[in-house]
Formats: sequence, structure tokens, C-alpha cells
Amino acid sequence: MTPLRKIRLLLVDDHPVMRVGLANLLASERDFLVVAQADGGDDAYSLWQQHEPDVTLLDLAMHGVDGIATLHRILRVAPAARILMLTSAESHEDATRALDAGARGYVTKHVGHRELFEAIRDVHAGGRPVAGVVKTRPAPAGPSAGPLTRRELEVVGLLREGFTNNEIAKLLGISTHTAKAHVAGIIEKLGAGDRTQAVARAFDLGLLKAASAARSGEALK
Repeated sequence: MTPLRKIRLLLVDDHPVMRVGLANLLASERDFLVVAQADGGDDAYSLWQQHEPDVTLLDLAMHGVDGIATLHRILRVAPAARILMLTSAESHEDATRALDAGARGYVTKHVGHRELFEAIRDVHAGGRPVAGVVKTRPAPAGPSAGPLTRRELEVVGLLREGFTNNEIAKLLGISTHTAKAHVAGIIEKLGAGDRTQAVARAFDLGLLKAASAARSGEALK
């Protein structure tokens, strides 16, 4: 019998609990082998050179050298490297930025285990999977444009408390760019002129209760 050809993986995430939990999860699949784990961009680069993994799972927002810079650094020495972004950033803009930079796929940490497994196999096979990304919507005409997403409800709750975009990004474990995109989306959906008016309209529509519920049920990043 021919031995099973395992997909060799490098995990890059600066959240130790997330990274170790992911390694344990991937170890449950017979065709996956985690060959190394990195807690930042510098370690990722040196470990990639050492192990030359089949697929690298790379977080987008990290302390120090971020995911995009790490992606560029690896691709400069190995243009054919298969790198799958695995991140909590759900925005279409972040996904586009990563894919344009050379990532082979983009999956958010909110997808199910099976969807993640299939994305890894897809990247290894030459595919370009995208999963868990919030699609960009046309600019709405007013507050009836559609419901806020769970993430937008979390953000509008933080807006009510007066947090800045940078503070929202840190609290939710996302990039400042993504936080700004969420705030802009909320303002558009609610037909508001600014952040303050968006919070007022969210209150009038009863959305702040839903925002509290969304924050209390926030998934582990």
C-alpha cells in the first residue's frame, strides 16, 4: 500500500491559544502534518526557509511584522509558496488586499472545521478558496438597506461606548483598516451622516440590544 502523502503545514498566529488549538485540530486529519508553528512574521520567514511547507496558514493582523508583510517576504524568496490567510478579518477589502498581494486563499476564523480543512486541501491542489468574507454591498439609500452583520453589531456597540477605530480594532482583534471598513458600512446601512448619528439610529431601531448580545457571544479570535 502506498503511504499517505501528508500535506505539511506551517502555522503562523501570534495568539498562542488559537495557534495550539488549531494545531491540535489539524492533527485530527490523517492527511495533515503540522511541521512548525510561528508566533510572528520573523519566525515565520525563518521557519518557512527551514521546512518549506506545502501550505502556510498565516494570520493577517499580528504584532510586529503583520501578515501582508510576512506574505511579501516569503514570496520574494519563494514565489510559488502556497499561503492561506486564516484571520478574523471578514471584510471584502481585507480579502482583496491579501489575494492581490499573492495569498492563494483567504478564510476567516469563523468558518466551520470542515470548511477550513477543505480550503487547505484546495490551496494545496492549486485552488484559490475564499470563505467567511462579508460581501461588499451597494451603497444603500437609507436605514432600510439591510440588517447589520454580527460583526457590525459588535462594532456599533463599541461606537456607542465612544471607542476609536484603533481601539475597536484592538478589542476585536482585527486590523484598523477592517475596523474603519465596518464603521463605514454601518454608517451607510443606517443612512447616517456620521458615527454619532449612526449610534442614534441604531438606538431608535433597537439594534443596541442586539449589539450587546453579539458582544457577549463573540467567538474566540
